This record gives sequence, structure tokens and C-alpha cells, in this order.
Amino acid sequence: MRGNHRQHELRALELLRGHASRALDLILPPTCPITGERVEKPGHLSAKGWSQVRFIDDPVCARCGAPFAHDEGEGALCPACIAAPPAFDRARAAVIYDEASHKLIVGFKHSDRTELGPLFAGWLERAGAPLLREETILIPTPLHKRRLLARRFNQSALLAQRLAERAGAKLLSAGLKRVRATPPQKNLSAEARRRNVAGAFEVAADHKAEIAGAHIIVIDDVMTTGATLSAAARALKRAGAAKVDALVLARAMKGGVDAF
Repeated sequence: MRGNHRQHELRALELLRGHASRALDLILPPTCPITGERVEKPGHLSAKGWSQVRFIDDPVCARCGAPFAHDEGEGALCPACIAAPPAFDRARAAVIYDEASHKLIVGFKHSDRTELGPLFAGWLERAGAPLLREETILIPTPLHKRRLLARRFNQSALLAQRLAERAGAKLLSAGLKRVRATPPQKNLSAEARRRNVAGAFEVAADHKAEIAGAHIIVIDDVMTTGATLSAAARALKRAGAAKVDALVLARAMKGGVDAF
């Protein structure tokens, strides 16, 4: 019941933002969030904006979904996954995190550009096709309550909600709790990121029965080292999840796509 109530709250908040956005459109016509060019509707990209988005397609690492420059064969793993396998079973990302996708995601998270939600959900459904199954449960990466209060909404929860509506998947928006406030990961090394989020997540007590034995996909906006997603996967597997995958909007690539 609490999860359904939270979903209704998210929908109401999104509707309010939508009304405000439409009112603003009467004064300021909608523009592409990447190029600033005029577009037909809010949440649309211009042709030039579309050309700057770098989608991730096969071949990719079978575990973390990092793109390969060349086909390494079925089941091939990237060096990072060979050296230190992540706690999640598989991960996939829609686009490369670069200047263009950064503008989109920052606008979505910090400038209330929630009209981009349907666009992003389509990208996530495409990227998540190898992961999504009929019995899949989507769980967003949670924010700590203090950060949620400051930001006013959880961008991962909105992404998960939009994807659930589009793909017909089950959503547990409150399945995971962030029980420890953590500093932003942005300027931390890979090892510091792992330490920062260690033990930061717990499964909500009233959702443990649903998670036990289930296939879970954790939804987030950006993946860098995978530390946050691995910490979430550990918490879910401790609660009995049979399989935990991860699906993100964008992933950062050290050295760019040609690094692999």
C-alpha cells in the first residue's frame, strides 16, 4: 500500500510540473535541451540534438554493458569486470554520458525538465530489452531523505515509473531505502566510491516478501564505476532476490568508447 501511495504522489507531482511547464510554454516556446533550438513540443529534441546523442549498441561487455570498440565474441567481459566482478548480474545503459547527455540529465534532475521522462523511458526500454521479462520488478535507486527533501523528487523513481508504464513491468518505488547519508560520488576514486556506499541500502521490511526469489532491475540515471548499483544489488540479494540487474540512462566511459 505504501508503494502505491508513493506512486500516486510521484504522478501528482509530475502532473503539477506538467501544468507549470505548459503555462511556461505560452510565454517561452519550447526548445531543445541540448542545442537550444525551437522544437514542436516540450521533451522533444531537435534534429541536431538527436545527432549528438550517442546510443550504446552491441557489442558490449556481457556483465556491465560497457561498449566494445570491436566484437569480442559472445559472453566477452571487459577488463574491469574480469578484475573485480560487480555485485549485479548484468547492467545495460542507453547512451554514453557525454556533453550532450549531461545537458539532458542535469536539466531533468536539477531544472525540473520532467517532460523528458517519456523520451528517456523509450531509451531505457530499448537498452533494457535483453533484461526485461514479464515477471521483472523495477526498483529505483533511492535518495536519502535529506537529499530528497532538498531536490524535491527522485529522478530515478520518475525514470522507473515511466519505464514501468511503458513496458508493463511491476514497480516497487519504495523497495529500497537509503539508510545512510553519503557524500556525492562525483569527485571520488573508484575505491572511495565503493567505501562511500557500502551498507548504504536496505530492503524495506514491507517489501521483503515480494523481493525474495524475484528478478529485480535497479534503475538509475548515470553509472560511472557501478559502485552504487553494486551496493544496491548486495542489499537486494541479502533479502533473497534471485537475480539483480541494473538499467541506467547513461554511463560514463573512462577514456571514451575507444578505451575497450
